[in-house]
Amino acid sequence: MIGVCGTPGTGKKTVSPVVAKLMGLPAPISINSLAPKGESEVDTALMRRRLLALDPPRTVLFGHLLPHVLKKPEAALVAVLRCEPAVLRERLVRRGYPRAKVTANVEAELIGVVLDECVGRFGSRLVREYDTTSSSPKAVAGKIAMDAEAARVPTRGRPAWIDWTLRYDSSTKLRSLLGGESEPPAST
Repeated sequence: MIGVCGTPGTGKKTVSPVVAKLMGLPAPISINSLAPKGESEVDTALMRRRLLALDPPRTVLFGHLLPHVLKKPEAALVAVLRCEPAVLRERLVRRGYPRAKVTANVEAELIGVVLDECVGRFGSRLVREYDTTSSSPKAVAGKIAMDAEAARVPTRGRPAWIDWTLRYDSSTKLRSLLGGESEPPAST
C-alpha cells in the first residue's frame, strides 16, 4: 500500500486520488471511513480490523491516523504531506476549524508530530516528505507516484527532514503563529 499521511489541512484528501489515478490503482481508501459513525473516541484497532476485512488490493490509504492503523510490512511508501505552518493556519481557518483545533494542528505541523509518528512506525527508509505549501496537488502526486513506482526511497542523499521551527526563531514569531495574530509592526 501507498500511505499518504499528514497534519489535517496538508492535502491528503486532494492528493491521494491523483496518486491512485497516476498509478492506475483503485480509488484510495480514507482511514476516516473505517471509523464508526458518531463515536467520540477513535478505536484504531477496530479501524485496522475493518481495513483488513476489505482485503484491499495494492491501493492508496490516506489519513492522519495512518501510523496507528497500517503496519510496516504493509507499506511500500509512506508520503507525509507537510505545509508551512502559517499557510496551514490560513487553510484551517478557511475551513472553519475552532481556534483551539487550529492552534493544535499548527503546533503539530510546526514540530513534525505526524512525521515523527510515521518514522517511528515505518522507519526512515519508507517515509518521504512532500511540501504542499505552494505545490499543486498534481505536482505533489506526481512526485509520490514516481517514488512509489521506483519501489525505493533513497537512504543516501535524501534531503534533510523539513524543520519549520527554523523559520520561527523568536518568541514573537511563535506567539504570532500559535496565537493566530499578525506579527506586530517593527518599532521605529
